[in-house]
Amino acid sequence: MSDAPEILLAHHLKALKLPTFLREHQKLARQCAAEGMDHVRYLARLVELELIDRERRMVERRIKAAKFPTVKSLDSFDFSVIPKLNKMQVLELARCEWIDRRENVIALGPSGTGKTHIALGLGLAACQKGMSVSFTTAAALVNELMEARDERRLLRFQKQRAAVKLLIVDELGFVPLSKTGAELLFELISQRYERGSTLITSNLPFDEWTAPSAPSASPAHCSTG
Repeated sequence: MSDAPEILLAHHLKALKLPTFLREHQKLARQCAAEGMDHVRYLARLVELELIDRERRMVERRIKAAKFPTVKSLDSFDFSVIPKLNKMQVLELARCEWIDRRENVIALGPSGTGKTHIALGLGLAACQKGMSVSFTTAAALVNELMEARDERRLLRFQKQRAAVKLLIVDELGFVPLSKTGAELLFELISQRYERGSTLITSNLPFDEWTAPSAPSASPAHCSTG
């Protein structure tokens, strides 16, 4: 028997970018034949496999683009260690409806109370729901803003960061910022107001925030200590 039809099918599936079809169609055909399934159910199952695999790859790409220092979910967070933390509020935030509404979240608490873990978990949840995420520390973001300003590409950099659905700024206050750096940081946060959501973690209470122009958004608070 000629292999020409199989070779042609493989060529078409590659051209259509259907790798799961290509990988699974023969094995699934044998399974469906053994179960007495008709061609419609066979195709439906094959399409379902392709869609599941495609969504998995898209989530992986979003996670990679977010540049998380490590991937952590809320499932691995031990809420019992911090009894003051409102677990139900955190789980509600993981539904990501606040991101659809372009609201902001600020997680305040001393170092070592799980703020970054929660931020990573919420960022992962957003990636899994099809949202673009960018994770950075406040110090790193300020450095990027300063470099972009010095290289006369600040506007382009600001537009790129403003377009992300969820911007996570970790460790605000952990490293002192210069006056110029603080101005650039809060200018970016202000530009995102009602355009995207921003999640900030900080070990500083609000009265110690010395930003020259804090954003006028009404953030949700997530105290971790």
